Parts: sequence; C-alpha cells; structure tokens
Amino acid sequence: MPQRRVEEPAPDAPELGSAGAVEHAETDADEAPSQETVEQAAAKPAKPGGRWWRGLTGSLAAGLTVLAVGVLVVAGVCLYTDAPGPGPVLLIGHPVAAVLALLAQRVADRRNGLPAAGAGIAVVLFVVSALTLFWLT
Repeated sequence: MPQRRVEEPAPDAPELGSAGAVEHAETDADEAPSQETVEQAAAKPAKPGGRWWRGLTGSLAAGLTVLAVGVLVVAGVCLYTDAPGPGPVLLIGHPVAAVLALLAQRVADRRNGLPAAGAGIAVVLFVVSALTLFWLT
C-alpha cells in the first residue's frame, strides 16, 4: 500500500485560529489584493452550465473557422483550374466572421458571468448571420 506524504506548513504560513480559520493581520483599506487572492479568484471552476455553453460556442466558432478555411481552399482550387468559384463577398465575409467569432469566444473563455454570456451570444450571432447571409441567400 502506498504511503501518504504529509507536508508540514511553511515557516511563514499564517497560524490557524481555534475554529481552523486563518487569522489575518489588519491591512490598510486601500491596499491592493495580493497576487494569491487574484489567482484564487481566477482559478474558480466554471459552473457545469457555463462549461456546456462555452463548449457549444467554442465548437461553433471552430466550425465557422474550418468553413472559412474550406471556402478559401475551394477558391484557390477554382483559381488554379479556371473554374467559377466563390465570389469576393464570400472570400472576405467568411474569414471576417470567423475572426470575430474566435475573438468573442476568447472573451467567453477568459471571463465569467455576464461578459462571458454576452460573448457567447455574440459567437452564436456571428455564426448564424454568416450562415444566413452566405449560404441561404
């Protein structure tokens, strides 16, 4: 059976109070939060619904990017073979929509709460508008 390793607290670690809570020294009100506090706040796990939403919007952004690359490849093949291919609106619109969706997805991945939800909605709107404007008209 493997042995568990018990680590001793660091010599500069704060002492635990009677209820097991960490006792903090008084700090000034205008002192900036420590780097550890900022990292702990940023390391909060996302809620399960948030993970699902981020996964969906990330998949939509990635799919739109693959579609944009595909349109550019088809345009290159058509240019090489002198066949009619996608027009300039498609060649410009798809990459622009893909870049906007990827930027919005980056915001959705790095933020929590309302900004993340808004960025996710923006991703969905970019994908839906690109498909509607370039494929259904």
